[in-house]
Amino acid sequence: MIFTHDTTRLALLAAMSLSYAGVCLAPWLRARGKRRAADAAKAALADSRPWLVAYASQTGNAEELATQTAQSLQLAGIAVRLCALADVTAGDLQQAERALLLVSTYGEGDAPDNAAAFMGRCMTRAAGDMALPQLHYAVLALGDRSYGQYCGFGRALDAWLAGQGASRLFERIEVDRSASAAIEQWFQHLSHLAGTSDAPDWSAPAFADWRLTQRRLLNPGSAGGAIYHVELAPLAGDLPDWQSGDLVQVTAPVDPSQPREYSIASIPHDGGVHLLVRQHAHPDGSLGLASGWLTAQAEVGDVVQLRLRQHRRFRLEDNARRPLILIGNGSGIAGLRGHLKSRVLAGQRRNWLIFGERNAAHDYHYREEIERWHASGDLPRLDLAFSRDQAERTYVQDRLRGNADEVRLWLEQGAAIYICGSLAGMAGGVDQALQELLGRPALDALAAEGRYRRDVY
Repeated sequence: MIFTHDTTRLALLAAMSLSYAGVCLAPWLRARGKRRAADAAKAALADSRPWLVAYASQTGNAEELATQTAQSLQLAGIAVRLCALADVTAGDLQQAERALLLVSTYGEGDAPDNAAAFMGRCMTRAAGDMALPQLHYAVLALGDRSYGQYCGFGRALDAWLAGQGASRLFERIEVDRSASAAIEQWFQHLSHLAGTSDAPDWSAPAFADWRLTQRRLLNPGSAGGAIYHVELAPLAGDLPDWQSGDLVQVTAPVDPSQPREYSIASIPHDGGVHLLVRQHAHPDGSLGLASGWLTAQAEVGDVVQLRLRQHRRFRLEDNARRPLILIGNGSGIAGLRGHLKSRVLAGQRRNWLIFGERNAAHDYHYREEIERWHASGDLPRLDLAFSRDQAERTYVQDRLRGNADEVRLWLEQGAAIYICGSLAGMAGGVDQALQELLGRPALDALAAEGRYRRDVY
Protein backbone atom coordinates (compact mmCIF):
# COMPACT_ATOMS: atom_id res chain seq x y z
CA MET A 1 0.00 0.00 0.00
CA ILE A 2 2.84 2.31 0.83
CA PHE A 3 4.34 1.50 -2.64
CA THR A 4 1.07 2.23 -4.38
CA HIS A 5 0.70 5.44 -2.47
CA ASP A 6 4.24 6.55 -3.43
CA THR A 7 3.62 5.60 -7.06
CA THR A 8 0.43 7.65 -7.13
CA ARG A 9 2.21 10.61 -5.62
CA LEU A 10 4.99 10.31 -8.17
CA ALA A 11 2.47 10.11 -11.03
CA LEU A 12 0.66 13.18 -9.78
CA LEU A 13 3.95 15.01 -9.39
CA ALA A 14 5.01 14.06 -12.91
CA ALA A 15 1.69 15.21 -14.34
CA MET A 16 1.94 18.49 -12.48
CA SER A 17 5.52 18.92 -13.66
CA LEU A 18 4.54 18.24 -17.29
CA SER A 19 1.64 20.65 -17.00
CA TYR A 20 3.91 23.31 -15.55
CA ALA A 21 6.48 22.61 -18.24
CA GLY A 22 3.74 22.93 -20.86
CA VAL A 23 2.70 26.28 -19.45
CA CYS A 24 6.30 27.44 -19.45
CA LEU A 25 7.06 25.94 -22.86
CA ALA A 26 4.03 27.35 -24.68
CA PRO A 27 5.37 30.92 -24.93
CA TRP A 28 8.70 29.61 -26.16
CA LEU A 29 6.97 27.47 -28.79
CA ARG A 30 4.83 30.42 -29.86
CA ALA A 31 7.92 32.63 -30.09
CA ARG A 32 9.76 29.97 -32.10
CA GLY A 33 6.73 29.67 -34.40
CA LYS A 34 6.75 33.41 -34.90
CA ARG A 35 10.45 33.36 -35.64
CA ARG A 36 9.95 30.59 -38.17
CA ALA A 37 7.08 32.48 -39.76
CA ALA A 38 9.20 35.61 -39.88
CA ASP A 39 12.06 33.65 -41.44
CA ALA A 40 9.65 32.19 -43.99
CA ALA A 41 8.31 35.65 -44.74
CA LYS A 42 11.84 36.94 -45.21
CA ALA A 43 12.58 34.06 -47.56
CA ALA A 44 9.41 34.74 -49.52
CA LEU A 45 10.35 38.40 -49.71
CA ALA A 46 13.78 37.48 -50.99
CA ASP A 47 12.16 35.23 -53.60
CA SER A 48 9.89 38.09 -54.69
CA ARG A 49 12.56 40.80 -54.88
CA PRO A 50 11.69 43.28 -57.61
CA TRP A 51 12.70 42.69 -61.17
CA LEU A 52 14.91 45.48 -62.45
CA VAL A 53 13.57 47.15 -65.62
CA ALA A 54 16.04 49.79 -66.81
CA TYR A 55 16.07 51.93 -69.94
CA ALA A 56 18.55 54.09 -71.82
CA SER A 57 16.59 56.30 -74.16
CA GLN A 58 17.48 59.18 -76.47
CA THR A 59 14.10 60.00 -78.01
CA GLY A 60 11.79 58.22 -75.57
CA ASN A 61 11.13 54.93 -77.42
CA ALA A 62 13.11 52.76 -74.99
CA GLU A 63 11.57 54.51 -71.98
CA GLU A 64 8.06 53.99 -73.34
CA LEU A 65 8.68 50.29 -73.99
CA ALA A 66 10.26 49.91 -70.53
CA THR A 67 7.15 51.41 -68.93
CA GLN A 68 4.97 48.95 -70.85
CA THR A 69 7.29 46.11 -69.82
CA ALA A 70 6.98 47.06 -66.15
CA GLN A 71 3.18 47.27 -66.41
CA SER A 72 3.03 43.81 -67.98
CA LEU A 73 5.07 42.31 -65.15
CA GLN A 74 2.97 44.07 -62.53
CA LEU A 75 -0.15 42.66 -64.17
CA ALA A 76 1.28 39.20 -63.46
CA GLY A 77 1.86 40.13 -59.80
CA ILE A 78 5.60 40.63 -60.12
CA ALA A 79 7.26 43.44 -58.16
CA VAL A 80 9.19 45.79 -60.45
CA ARG A 81 11.72 48.57 -60.10
CA LEU A 82 11.55 50.81 -63.18
CA CYS A 83 14.37 53.32 -63.63
CA ALA A 84 16.78 54.92 -66.06
CA LEU A 85 20.01 53.02 -66.63
CA ALA A 86 21.83 56.07 -65.24
CA ASP A 87 20.30 55.29 -61.83
CA VAL A 88 21.53 51.67 -61.76
CA THR A 89 24.59 51.03 -59.59
CA ALA A 90 26.97 48.08 -59.38
CA GLY A 91 25.29 47.15 -56.09
CA ASP A 92 21.89 47.08 -57.78
CA LEU A 93 23.15 44.58 -60.34
CA GLN A 94 24.84 42.44 -57.68
CA GLN A 95 21.60 42.24 -55.68
CA ALA A 96 19.19 41.75 -58.58
CA GLU A 97 18.19 38.32 -59.82
CA ARG A 98 16.19 39.43 -62.87
CA ALA A 99 16.96 42.43 -65.08
CA LEU A 100 15.33 43.57 -68.30
CA LEU A 101 17.34 46.25 -70.11
CA LEU A 102 15.82 48.27 -72.95
CA VAL A 103 18.42 50.48 -74.58
CA SER A 104 18.77 52.66 -77.66
CA THR A 105 21.90 53.34 -79.65
CA TYR A 106 22.73 56.96 -80.39
CA GLY A 107 24.52 57.69 -83.65
CA GLU A 108 27.35 55.37 -84.60
CA GLY A 109 27.24 52.94 -81.70
CA ASP A 110 27.18 55.45 -78.84
CA ALA A 111 25.17 55.17 -75.64
CA PRO A 112 22.27 57.59 -75.04
CA ASP A 113 22.95 60.55 -72.77
CA ASN A 114 21.17 58.99 -69.80
CA ALA A 115 23.46 55.94 -69.92
CA ALA A 116 26.72 57.86 -69.54
CA ALA A 117 26.79 57.59 -65.73
CA PHE A 118 26.18 53.82 -65.85
CA MET A 119 28.99 53.32 -68.36
CA GLY A 120 31.37 55.27 -66.16
CA ARG A 121 30.43 53.39 -62.99
CA CYS A 122 30.07 49.87 -64.33
CA MET A 123 30.97 49.15 -67.94
CA THR A 124 34.51 50.47 -67.64
CA ARG A 125 35.28 47.43 -65.49
CA ALA A 126 37.02 44.56 -67.20
CA ALA A 127 35.17 41.36 -68.01
CA GLY A 128 34.69 39.30 -64.87
CA ASP A 129 35.75 42.19 -62.61
CA MET A 130 32.25 42.49 -61.14
CA ALA A 131 30.86 38.99 -60.78
CA LEU A 132 27.13 38.68 -61.49
CA PRO A 133 26.51 34.91 -61.41
CA GLN A 134 23.10 35.35 -59.78
CA LEU A 135 21.77 37.72 -62.46
CA HIS A 136 19.49 36.59 -65.26
CA TYR A 137 18.87 39.27 -67.85
CA ALA A 138 17.51 40.15 -71.28
CA VAL A 139 18.34 43.04 -73.62
CA LEU A 140 16.06 44.81 -76.06
CA ALA A 141 18.34 46.84 -78.34
CA LEU A 142 16.78 49.66 -80.38
CA GLY A 143 18.62 51.01 -83.41
CA ASP A 144 18.60 52.07 -87.02
CA ARG A 145 20.11 49.69 -89.57
CA SER A 146 21.17 52.57 -91.81
CA TYR A 147 24.01 53.25 -89.33
CA GLY A 148 27.19 51.22 -89.49
CA GLN A 149 27.19 50.43 -85.75
CA TYR A 150 23.62 49.13 -85.69
CA CYS A 151 22.44 48.57 -82.10
CA GLY A 152 26.04 49.11 -81.02
CA PHE A 153 25.33 50.07 -77.42
CA GLY A 154 22.79 47.27 -76.90
CA ARG A 155 25.29 44.74 -78.21
CA ALA A 156 28.06 46.13 -76.01
CA LEU A 157 25.85 46.03 -72.91
CA ASP A 158 24.81 42.44 -73.65
CA ALA A 159 28.41 41.35 -74.11
CA TRP A 160 29.53 43.13 -70.93
CA LEU A 161 26.83 41.48 -68.79
CA ALA A 162 27.69 38.06 -70.18
CA GLY A 163 31.34 38.80 -69.42
CA GLN A 164 30.46 39.36 -65.77
CA GLY A 165 28.92 35.87 -65.56
CA ALA A 166 25.26 36.90 -65.91
CA SER A 167 22.92 34.50 -67.76
CA ARG A 168 20.58 35.46 -70.60
CA LEU A 169 16.88 34.82 -70.07
CA PHE A 170 16.67 34.75 -73.88
CA GLU A 171 18.78 36.01 -76.74
CA ARG A 172 19.10 39.75 -77.37
CA ILE A 173 16.29 41.18 -79.51
CA GLU A 174 17.24 43.95 -81.93
CA VAL A 175 14.67 46.46 -83.18
CA ASP A 176 15.24 48.30 -86.44
CA ARG A 177 13.43 51.67 -86.31
CA SER A 178 10.60 50.50 -84.01
CA ALA A 179 9.83 47.38 -86.10
CA SER A 180 6.63 45.95 -84.64
CA ALA A 181 7.56 42.28 -85.20
CA ALA A 182 10.64 42.54 -82.98
CA ILE A 183 8.71 44.40 -80.26
CA GLU A 184 5.99 41.74 -80.34
CA GLN A 185 8.67 39.08 -79.91
CA TRP A 186 9.92 40.89 -76.79
CA PHE A 187 6.47 40.88 -75.20
CA GLN A 188 5.90 37.23 -76.13
CA HIS A 189 9.05 36.33 -74.20
CA LEU A 190 7.90 38.58 -71.38
CA SER A 191 4.52 36.88 -71.13
CA HIS A 192 6.24 33.50 -70.96
CA LEU A 193 8.57 34.71 -68.20
CA ALA A 194 5.74 36.26 -66.23
CA GLY A 195 3.67 33.10 -66.49
CA THR A 196 0.75 34.87 -68.09
CA SER A 197 -0.54 35.51 -71.58
CA ASP A 198 -2.94 38.17 -70.29
CA ALA A 199 -0.68 41.03 -71.44
CA PRO A 200 -2.13 44.39 -72.46
CA ASP A 201 -2.29 45.39 -76.11
CA TRP A 202 1.00 47.17 -76.71
CA SER A 203 0.17 48.38 -80.21
CA ALA A 204 0.86 52.09 -80.67
CA PRO A 205 -2.10 54.49 -80.72
CA ALA A 206 -3.89 54.62 -84.04
CA PHE A 207 -3.05 57.37 -86.50
CA ALA A 208 -5.69 60.08 -86.74
CA ASP A 209 -6.86 62.25 -89.61
CA TRP A 210 -5.33 65.72 -89.66
CA ARG A 211 -5.78 68.39 -92.30
CA LEU A 212 -2.85 70.14 -93.96
CA THR A 213 -3.87 73.76 -93.41
CA GLN A 214 -0.77 75.68 -94.49
CA ARG A 215 2.59 75.16 -96.16
CA ARG A 216 5.27 77.63 -97.18
CA LEU A 217 8.86 77.44 -98.35
CA LEU A 218 11.17 79.06 -95.81
CA ASN A 219 14.48 79.10 -97.69
CA PRO A 220 14.04 80.08 -101.35
CA GLY A 221 17.44 80.42 -103.02
CA SER A 222 19.21 78.34 -100.37
CA ALA A 223 22.24 76.26 -101.25
CA GLY A 224 20.77 73.50 -99.11
CA GLY A 225 17.66 71.38 -99.42
CA ALA A 226 14.26 73.07 -99.42
CA ILE A 227 12.73 73.52 -95.96
CA TYR A 228 8.97 73.97 -95.53
CA HIS A 229 6.90 75.27 -92.65
CA VAL A 230 3.88 72.94 -92.42
CA GLU A 231 0.76 73.44 -90.29
CA LEU A 232 -1.82 70.78 -89.48
CA ALA A 233 -5.07 70.66 -87.49
CA PRO A 234 -7.19 67.65 -86.42
CA LEU A 235 -9.95 66.85 -88.87
CA ALA A 236 -12.43 66.20 -86.06
CA GLY A 237 -12.55 66.75 -82.33
CA ASP A 238 -10.61 69.02 -80.04
CA LEU A 239 -6.92 69.78 -80.43
CA PRO A 240 -5.04 67.16 -78.38
CA ASP A 241 -2.59 68.26 -75.72
CA TRP A 242 1.18 68.02 -75.97
CA GLN A 243 4.25 69.69 -74.49
CA SER A 244 7.13 71.47 -76.14
CA GLY A 245 9.77 68.94 -77.05
CA ASP A 246 7.25 66.28 -78.13
CA LEU A 247 7.20 64.61 -81.55
CA VAL A 248 4.72 63.61 -84.21
CA GLN A 249 4.76 60.57 -86.47
CA VAL A 250 3.50 61.03 -90.01
CA THR A 251 2.85 58.31 -92.60
CA ALA A 252 2.81 58.67 -96.38
CA PRO A 253 -0.04 56.90 -98.25
CA VAL A 254 2.42 54.86 -100.32
CA ASP A 255 4.02 53.31 -97.20
CA PRO A 256 1.95 53.66 -94.03
CA SER A 257 4.11 51.07 -92.23
CA GLN A 258 7.13 53.39 -92.11
CA PRO A 259 6.18 56.51 -90.11
CA ARG A 260 8.55 59.47 -90.05
CA GLU A 261 9.12 61.44 -86.83
CA TYR A 262 9.31 65.23 -86.67
CA SER A 263 9.89 67.65 -83.81
CA ILE A 264 6.85 69.81 -83.07
CA ALA A 265 7.63 73.49 -83.63
CA SER A 266 4.52 74.81 -81.88
CA ILE A 267 2.56 74.56 -78.64
CA PRO A 268 -1.20 73.94 -78.22
CA HIS A 269 -1.68 77.68 -77.68
CA ASP A 270 -0.88 78.12 -81.40
CA GLY A 271 -4.00 76.14 -82.35
CA GLY A 272 -2.27 73.46 -84.41
CA VAL A 273 0.83 71.36 -85.00
CA HIS A 274 3.66 73.17 -86.79
CA LEU A 275 6.46 71.18 -88.43
CA LEU A 276 9.67 72.17 -90.15
CA VAL A 277 10.25 69.64 -92.91
CA ARG A 278 13.39 69.43 -95.02
CA GLN A 279 12.59 67.93 -98.41
CA HIS A 280 14.77 64.89 -98.90
CA ALA A 281 15.77 63.99 -102.48
CA HIS A 282 17.28 60.65 -103.50
CA PRO A 283 20.12 60.45 -106.06
CA ASP A 284 17.60 59.50 -108.76
CA GLY A 285 15.63 62.69 -108.07
CA SER A 286 12.72 61.01 -106.27
CA LEU A 287 11.63 62.49 -102.96
CA GLY A 288 11.60 60.90 -99.53
CA LEU A 289 8.31 59.21 -98.71
CA ALA A 290 7.15 61.36 -95.81
CA SER A 291 9.02 64.56 -96.66
CA GLY A 292 7.92 64.37 -100.29
CA TRP A 293 4.31 63.82 -99.26
CA LEU A 294 4.27 66.71 -96.80
CA THR A 295 6.17 69.23 -98.93
CA ALA A 296 5.10 68.50 -102.50
CA GLN A 297 2.58 65.75 -103.14
CA ALA A 298 -0.14 66.57 -100.59
CA GLU A 299 -2.24 69.64 -101.35
CA VAL A 300 -3.31 72.17 -98.74
CA GLY A 301 -6.62 70.83 -97.49
CA ASP A 302 -5.63 67.17 -97.89
CA VAL A 303 -5.84 64.69 -95.03
CA VAL A 304 -2.60 63.53 -93.38
CA GLN A 305 -2.24 60.51 -91.07
CA LEU A 306 -0.56 61.70 -87.87
CA ARG A 307 -0.17 60.81 -84.23
CA LEU A 308 1.50 62.60 -81.32
CA ARG A 309 4.23 60.99 -79.24
CA GLN A 310 5.65 62.09 -75.92
CA HIS A 311 9.37 62.79 -75.96
CA ARG A 312 10.19 62.80 -72.27
CA ARG A 313 13.93 63.14 -72.86
CA PHE A 314 13.46 66.49 -74.59
CA ARG A 315 10.60 68.01 -72.59
CA LEU A 316 11.25 70.90 -70.22
CA GLU A 317 9.72 69.24 -67.14
CA ASP A 318 12.03 69.92 -64.16
CA ASN A 319 13.94 72.46 -66.24
CA ALA A 320 10.90 74.64 -66.88
CA ARG A 321 12.03 77.29 -64.39
CA ARG A 322 15.75 77.07 -65.09
CA PRO A 323 17.68 79.34 -67.44
CA LEU A 324 17.91 77.61 -70.83
CA ILE A 325 20.72 77.46 -73.37
CA LEU A 326 19.15 76.29 -76.65
CA ILE A 327 21.55 75.13 -79.38
CA GLY A 328 20.63 73.97 -82.85
CA ASN A 329 21.14 74.09 -86.57
CA GLY A 330 19.03 73.75 -89.71
CA SER A 331 15.60 72.22 -89.20
CA GLY A 332 16.57 71.65 -85.56
CA ILE A 333 15.18 75.11 -84.86
CA ALA A 334 11.76 73.39 -84.84
CA GLY A 335 12.18 71.74 -81.41
CA LEU A 336 13.87 74.86 -80.01
CA ARG A 337 11.07 77.09 -81.33
CA GLY A 338 8.55 74.97 -79.41
CA HIS A 339 10.52 75.49 -76.20
CA LEU A 340 10.89 79.22 -76.80
CA LYS A 341 7.15 79.56 -77.40
CA SER A 342 6.45 77.67 -74.18
CA ARG A 343 8.89 79.87 -72.25
CA VAL A 344 7.52 83.14 -73.65
CA LEU A 345 3.96 82.08 -72.79
CA ALA A 346 5.06 81.22 -69.22
CA GLY A 347 6.98 84.49 -68.78
CA GLN A 348 10.33 82.69 -68.41
CA ARG A 349 12.89 85.10 -69.93
CA ARG A 350 16.30 83.54 -69.09
CA ASN A 351 16.74 82.14 -72.61
CA TRP A 352 19.83 81.94 -74.81
CA LEU A 353 19.59 80.73 -78.41
CA ILE A 354 22.65 79.66 -80.39
CA PHE A 355 21.57 78.85 -83.95
CA GLY A 356 23.50 78.00 -87.10
CA GLU A 357 22.79 77.58 -90.81
CA ARG A 358 24.42 78.31 -94.19
CA ASN A 359 23.50 81.88 -95.18
CA ALA A 360 21.58 84.52 -93.24
CA ALA A 361 19.91 85.76 -96.42
CA HIS A 362 18.26 82.42 -97.17
CA ASP A 363 18.46 80.16 -94.11
CA TYR A 364 17.51 82.29 -91.10
CA HIS A 365 14.36 80.32 -90.32
CA TYR A 366 11.68 82.18 -88.30
CA ARG A 367 13.85 85.30 -88.41
CA GLU A 368 11.10 87.85 -87.66
CA GLU A 369 9.82 85.83 -84.71
CA ILE A 370 13.26 85.24 -83.21
CA GLU A 371 14.32 88.88 -83.55
CA ARG A 372 11.02 90.04 -82.05
CA TRP A 373 11.69 87.85 -78.98
CA HIS A 374 15.22 89.20 -78.83
CA ALA A 375 14.04 92.83 -78.96
CA SER A 376 11.33 92.28 -76.32
CA GLY A 377 13.73 90.67 -73.82
CA ASP A 378 12.09 87.24 -74.02
CA LEU A 379 15.29 86.03 -75.69
CA PRO A 380 18.01 88.22 -74.18
CA ARG A 381 20.95 86.20 -75.56
CA LEU A 382 21.08 85.42 -79.28
CA ASP A 383 24.18 84.10 -81.06
CA LEU A 384 24.06 83.18 -84.75
CA ALA A 385 26.54 81.21 -86.86
CA PHE A 386 25.97 81.38 -90.62
CA SER A 387 28.82 79.25 -91.88
CA ARG A 388 28.95 80.47 -95.51
CA ASP A 389 28.73 84.21 -94.83
CA GLN A 390 32.48 84.64 -94.28
CA ALA A 391 35.69 83.17 -95.63
CA GLU A 392 36.31 81.06 -92.52
CA ARG A 393 33.50 78.65 -91.69
CA THR A 394 31.84 79.37 -88.36
CA TYR A 395 29.56 76.94 -86.53
CA VAL A 396 27.51 76.87 -83.34
CA GLN A 397 30.30 75.06 -81.46
CA ASP A 398 32.56 78.01 -82.29
CA ARG A 399 30.02 80.36 -80.72
CA LEU A 400 30.11 78.19 -77.60
CA ARG A 401 33.88 78.39 -77.37
CA GLY A 402 33.79 82.15 -77.93
CA ASN A 403 31.38 82.54 -75.01
CA ALA A 404 33.01 80.04 -72.65
CA ASP A 405 32.86 82.23 -69.54
CA GLU A 406 29.22 83.08 -70.13
CA VAL A 407 28.33 79.41 -70.65
CA ARG A 408 29.99 78.49 -67.35
CA LEU A 409 28.20 81.35 -65.57
CA TRP A 410 24.80 80.25 -66.85
CA LEU A 411 25.45 76.67 -65.78
CA GLU A 412 26.57 77.83 -62.34
CA GLN A 413 23.22 79.61 -62.13
CA GLY A 414 21.44 76.32 -62.81
CA ALA A 415 20.92 76.50 -66.59
CA ALA A 416 19.99 73.46 -68.69
CA ILE A 417 21.26 72.84 -72.23
CA TYR A 418 18.97 71.62 -75.02
CA ILE A 419 20.38 70.65 -78.43
CA CYS A 420 18.30 69.99 -81.54
CA GLY A 421 19.55 69.36 -85.07
CA SER A 422 21.89 67.21 -87.11
CA LEU A 423 23.75 64.31 -85.59
CA ALA A 424 26.54 64.53 -88.16
CA GLY A 425 28.80 67.46 -87.39
CA MET A 426 26.72 69.69 -85.15
CA ALA A 427 25.82 67.41 -82.22
CA GLY A 428 29.31 65.92 -81.98
CA GLY A 429 30.95 69.32 -82.39
CA VAL A 430 28.83 70.84 -79.63
CA ASP A 431 29.50 67.89 -77.32
CA GLN A 432 33.24 68.24 -77.92
CA ALA A 433 33.14 71.99 -77.28
CA LEU A 434 31.22 71.50 -74.03
CA GLN A 435 33.67 68.81 -72.96
CA GLU A 436 36.52 71.26 -73.53
CA LEU A 437 34.73 73.94 -71.50
CA LEU A 438 33.47 71.80 -68.62
CA GLY A 439 35.31 68.47 -68.64
CA ARG A 440 33.72 65.10 -69.41
CA PRO A 441 32.72 64.24 -65.81
CA ALA A 442 30.88 67.54 -65.40
CA LEU A 443 29.10 67.11 -68.73
CA ASP A 444 28.09 63.55 -67.84
CA ALA A 445 26.82 64.82 -64.49
CA LEU A 446 24.67 67.39 -66.30
CA ALA A 447 23.22 64.63 -68.47
CA ALA A 448 22.51 62.43 -65.44
CA GLU A 449 20.78 65.38 -63.76
CA GLY A 450 18.64 65.97 -66.84
CA ARG A 451 20.26 69.32 -67.63
CA TYR A 452 21.91 68.23 -70.89
CA ARG A 453 19.30 67.02 -73.36
CA ARG A 454 19.56 66.31 -77.06
CA ASP A 455 17.13 65.64 -79.92
CA VAL A 456 19.43 64.90 -82.83
CA TYR A 457 18.97 62.96 -86.05
